[in-house]
Amino acid sequence: MNVTKPLPLAGVCVVEIGHSLAAPYAGMILGSLGAEVIKVENAEGGDYARDWGPPFIDGAAALFHAINHGKSSIAMSLADQREAGLLRELIVQRADVVLQNLKAGGVEKYGLGAAQLMAAKPSLVYCNLGAFGTSGPLRDKPGYDPLVQALGGLMSFLGGPGEPLSRIPVSVNDMGTGLWAAIGVLAALFRRQATGAGEAVSVSLYETAIAWGGVQIADYLASGVLPGRWGSGTAAIVPHQAFECADATIMVAAGNDGLFRRLCGVLDIAALADDPRFATNGARVTNREALIARLQQAFGAKPAAHWLATLDAAGIPCGPIQSIDQVVVHEQTRALDLLKTTSDGAATIVGLPISFDGERPGAIGKTPKLGEHNHLLAQTAQETH
Repeated sequence: MNVTKPLPLAGVCVVEIGHSLAAPYAGMILGSLGAEVIKVENAEGGDYARDWGPPFIDGAAALFHAINHGKSSIAMSLADQREAGLLRELIVQRADVVLQNLKAGGVEKYGLGAAQLMAAKPSLVYCNLGAFGTSGPLRDKPGYDPLVQALGGLMSFLGGPGEPLSRIPVSVNDMGTGLWAAIGVLAALFRRQATGAGEAVSVSLYETAIAWGGVQIADYLASGVLPGRWGSGTAAIVPHQAFECADATIMVAAGNDGLFRRLCGVLDIAALADDPRFATNGARVTNREALIARLQQAFGAKPAAHWLATLDAAGIPCGPIQSIDQVVVHEQTRALDLLKTTSDGAATIVGLPISFDGERPGAIGKTPKLGEHNHLLAQTAQETH
């Protein structure tokens, strides 16, 4: 008989003093790995993300369910000294980890900053998720994902030549910062096993954006040339982009000379692989426009299904460009069991993209109502007195 293992963070308690996306996303990751996550929300309306819809499910935005399922919710006013004191006691009594993404200086004035809480509980792992980091001229400036995509340089190389500037329509810096927070917290918890001491972890949206652009920054510092805007393509590999077939668009990634030679054979333009302008990847990058025009001409002659089958048979990486409705019913998505339903059946969300011994964490708790777990503060008050 197979016995399901406890999740890796079973027994760990996380208090999330956060809103919107970055800290809640980190909390969702830690919670999906087995931690108990106690979410602290403003009594007046709760987390802003509760209203980030439509669509809404049970009065909260679908986005809120996706990021906050399985947590407990305490609704309170941090400005109320008694309530802030109870939260402090709850953290000292129960928490292993605190996540916070309030504006700079916000938690300190309530006695809930890293130094303040770690003085009372030295084993605490405390993670600050900020906008621009803990030093520098922008450290106190509020920040949101689109702003940081702009300031961090990401928008400068998105889209195609001559197109209006655009942002990635996913909150990559919020979610990426949540990922870095989870990594930092896990590393600190691992070190605590050896030392017994907690520590303060700091991450920010701006640092995350700079990290996403790490390859482009390294290229620029080496060459002095700013990154181009290549649409579906990439700067350093050609051909590695979308092509329009007779009836639809497909993605093709012929990432080395051997794959390019095979691609030319499939497209019945084999001589192109021996043309000095295209024989190596460096040459193909230099002569990108001439090559892409020739390949596009060939792809446009036949429908997508023909090219996908032929490219697959030749071992050339390729695929259709799917819309979300196609993704959620795709047999690969179903085979991986990625879509999960909350325990109350209210919402379907994307599960954690990690498996342990072939098993994906699957205990998806329901999304809390605002203040549903305020009894935790009442218990703390009773235990304190």
